[in-house]
Amino acid sequence: MMTTVAQMTTTEFRELLEEVIEQKLQELLEDTDQGWVLKTKVRNQLLQQQQATAAGERGQLLEKVVQQLGLE
Repeated sequence: MMTTVAQMTTTEFRELLEEVIEQKLQELLEDTDQGWVLKTKVRNQLLQQQQATAAGERGQLLEKVVQQLGLE
């Protein structure tokens, strides 16, 4: 039996929206790089950045990078 939105309770409608949003997010966030292999140098750099971030270190401010690159 088909139920229209008008026939749904607020809870049913909310659950429907949550399901649709979750499904769409999964589609959008799929790993498009699946199957690719990182070069060792790139992998090591990413691991170092991950460890530094976990230790509370932060990079440069965006404004400073923009200025350094002459993108102002």
